[in-house]
Amino acid sequence: MLSNEVVISIIVLLALSLMRINVVIALIIAALTCGILGNSADGMALGEALTTTVKTFTGGLGGGAETAMNYAVLGAFAVALSKSGVTDLLAYKVIQSFGKRPSGRSVFWFKYMVLFTLVAFSMSSQNLIPVHIAFIPIVVPPLLSVMNQLKIDRRAVACALTFGLTATYMLIPAGFGQIFIENILVKNINQAGETFGLVASVASVTKAMAIPVAGMIFGLLLAIFVTYRKPRTYVETAQAKLDDIETRVAQVKSFHIWISLIAIVATCAVQLSTNSTVLGGLIGLVIFALGGVFKLKQSNDIFQDGLRLMAMIGFVMIAASGYANVVNSTGGVSELVQSLKGTIETKEMAAFLMLLVGLLITMGIGSSFSTVPIIASIYVPLCISFGFSPLATISIVGVAAALGDAGSPASDSTLGPTSGLNADGKHDHIWDSVVPTFIHYNIPLLVFGWIAAMVL
Repeated sequence: MLSNEVVISIIVLLALSLMRINVVIALIIAALTCGILGNSADGMALGEALTTTVKTFTGGLGGGAETAMNYAVLGAFAVALSKSGVTDLLAYKVIQSFGKRPSGRSVFWFKYMVLFTLVAFSMSSQNLIPVHIAFIPIVVPPLLSVMNQLKIDRRAVACALTFGLTATYMLIPAGFGQIFIENILVKNINQAGETFGLVASVASVTKAMAIPVAGMIFGLLLAIFVTYRKPRTYVETAQAKLDDIETRVAQVKSFHIWISLIAIVATCAVQLSTNSTVLGGLIGLVIFALGGVFKLKQSNDIFQDGLRLMAMIGFVMIAASGYANVVNSTGGVSELVQSLKGTIETKEMAAFLMLLVGLLITMGIGSSFSTVPIIASIYVPLCISFGFSPLATISIVGVAAALGDAGSPASDSTLGPTSGLNADGKHDHIWDSVVPTFIHYNIPLLVFGWIAAMVL
């Protein structure tokens, strides 16, 4: 297993990330490592292997263009939403509420109210208001001052946000969850299981993923109430001060609040009916413009601000797409699974190893949405050969894909929280977002996913 080019490249990616090397650079180096090792094993000379790997990597960059476009439009929508004053009003209400509370137990409970409110926001961003991670750099920075006063450990906040971004799409078939469950997971499992008579449905996926999501809930509670419950002091450099927010809130027009609500509902409805995040975001922007939140001639500035807001995440997703193309071209995943088949002696071991391989793949690619097509065609026949039930098979494939989404340096589920929590430069992406979410979500998912495979 340790000689496989995919495994080696993922180890390189994680090692470079832990050394705080830029994630895009780490992805490029990991892709070169995977491609050169894989192509050299096929008999290519070093120069030819390098050239082929570079062509494969650049050829796969286009696969991330759609994701980058989604983030750009969502970023513009988030900027327009912030101009309406909704986010300032929300932050002001939270800060004002905190200011009215005395110290002691009321502050203790207010701390957890803030954390679970962010969990609710994060969950809503996947279906109710489908802006995905675009809301984080808009909503979170104004709240950093409150978090600093409450001495909330931002690692707990990262875990809270990541939970909503990942657990929601795994279980709820709406918004991004509809894309993952219906358009990706069900589709690929049915294609791979057609010759075996295996048929998956949205309802069966929701049932199969219930136990693994329970593991994520356990991880969330552990992070908030145990691991990161102690106060953590941050130097007060948050940009959003109370007086600044009060000034902006005084300028908020009630009419714009209603326009924002209409835009949110319309964006959600269009996105759910068309499965197009770009179209949904575009409709929302049009409503904001017609409602006077911003002038049409300002649309260029709005879109540019959205690009700046999501640029780093978009570049990481594009680089991750190139890396995924290299992984697919080498055939390393198939070879990895085939090499494990000879060592699998029991059903229990088969489930654990399939989940472990899924963790490694998604940790490198950074997207569970991209992992499903890679592993479904291999895992479904393997699960059937070991006698796993249809529900257990669905659970194994779904969890193997979701494993590593939280805790990956290249995942938007960790990049998103960092974009908001590091607004004042006090939150490290790897050690404060990636490592905490890996510990509190991937380990429980591995355990509870294995349990689901055994009992379903």
